[in-house]
Amino acid sequence: MDPHRVGYNPQRMDNNNETEVAPRRRFRKRWVLWGFGLLWAAVGAWNTIRPMPPGTAVRSAPAMLDPQNVQFLTDLTYNDPRGGTLHEHRIFDEVLHIVDEAETFIVADFFLFNDLMGAAEAPHRALSRELADRLIARKAAMPELTVLLITDPINDVYGSVPSPLLDDLRRAGIQVVVTDLRELPDSNPAYSALWRLFGQWFGNSPGAGSLPNPFDTEPAKISLRSWLALLNFKANHRKLIVADRADAQLVALVTSVNPHDGSSGHSNVALRFVGALALDMVTSELGIARFSGWNGHILAAAPEAPPADPTKAVQLAYVTEKAIRDHLLDAIDTSRNGDSIRIATFYLADRGIVSGLLRAAQRNVTVQLILDPNRDAFGRQKDGVPNRPVANELVTQSGERIQVRWYRTHGEQFHTKLALITHGDRLIASLGSANLTRRNIGNYNLEANVAVAVSRQSPLATQMEAYFDRLWNNQGPPGTEFTASFGAYQDTGRTRYWRYRFMEATGLSTF
Repeated sequence: MDPHRVGYNPQRMDNNNETEVAPRRRFRKRWVLWGFGLLWAAVGAWNTIRPMPPGTAVRSAPAMLDPQNVQFLTDLTYNDPRGGTLHEHRIFDEVLHIVDEAETFIVADFFLFNDLMGAAEAPHRALSRELADRLIARKAAMPELTVLLITDPINDVYGSVPSPLLDDLRRAGIQVVVTDLRELPDSNPAYSALWRLFGQWFGNSPGAGSLPNPFDTEPAKISLRSWLALLNFKANHRKLIVADRADAQLVALVTSVNPHDGSSGHSNVALRFVGALALDMVTSELGIARFSGWNGHILAAAPEAPPADPTKAVQLAYVTEKAIRDHLLDAIDTSRNGDSIRIATFYLADRGIVSGLLRAAQRNVTVQLILDPNRDAFGRQKDGVPNRPVANELVTQSGERIQVRWYRTHGEQFHTKLALITHGDRLIASLGSANLTRRNIGNYNLEANVAVAVSRQSPLATQMEAYFDRLWNNQGPPGTEFTASFGAYQDTGRTRYWRYRFMEATGLSTF
């Protein structure tokens, strides 16, 4: 255009161009934001519903075992009438016995395997070093023995703080596999989708941290990348061991116990058994090891067991992850008037289980719950979430037909995970590593339980029911108090209740 032409205004032309460009910029920014939002949502959705990896979501075929090959074990910590602390702990002695008898292989999977104490005082027992030393000694005595230990990245704080215990095991020729949690679905998708997009690619740098360690009060610091990995709130939470013996039989133990010094005073349960069902456990563990980068091989076999008397046999199945929830809900939902449901557990939060218990109470099923008050966490105080608001909901909405008692903890935790459901003259049980929360039984964490079906007249059923009744009724010397009444920790606060509901639904929680 001729600049001498009448009416020509270059500043006006520049303003027109800017007016045209500004909407285009806003349009591009809007599409960038929409694109990022869709990508975030897609990554979050896929990694919430993605298929479970090999070795997980197992529900084995039932196995019929002779009663003498199944043993129920318990750990209890409680105060005597004079105020002293008493420990009745048997489980870890049996774990060490299994190690000492191993002939050609040991497969173990433990969530916590470290000597950290948090803010707590000296441990009741140095479980982590005991197990490490026993594994090393057995490997030295039997050089051809294959030992596979699978554990969770929490033990080296997600790569920030190398574990001396795990390093000692590796130097002794023991194969240590740290579970690759990226292969699991995400329980906290809003955060984990961002971490998968931007955080997971950077690995970690041992010894280069500057942030406080949430698991210990020692000076050792951790990196920001460890904190970012921690906030995914996922874990290999299994606790089990399998080995063969000189008689070629396989022996297995599934438990709620961790070889963790800070947990050594906790109350727990376990089931030890001998037989070919242990092969299902080995197969499952090898699947986890392989998707975590292990390329080894273990040959496990068991002789055919003689047929057990069906009227006396103990029926066991190996159940993991969501199969635990499916088995338990089926047992709860098929209970009828005159049956009973008795649960003793560290965490109860899963909405399906809560609803199932309320429905059972409406059918006049006796429902009794022994819960940890959720106040103690390795020397630190908790505020009772989720158990206290859940217990109040169950008692209130059932018209007090659901009964709750609290285990009397004194710094340690009631870490038991046990459910007992009677169906007429049969007892259905589930015990192992799994808390009754969305993370634990919703195909997010790795978990391992044993499902039991047995006559109520069997010794195993008698032992299990006697254990629960002992705690419920405070059966012991005069003045012994295992459990307290519901009112001791009753919590009617709506803020904590809705906080629990939000945390359970979103996965933004440690339970």
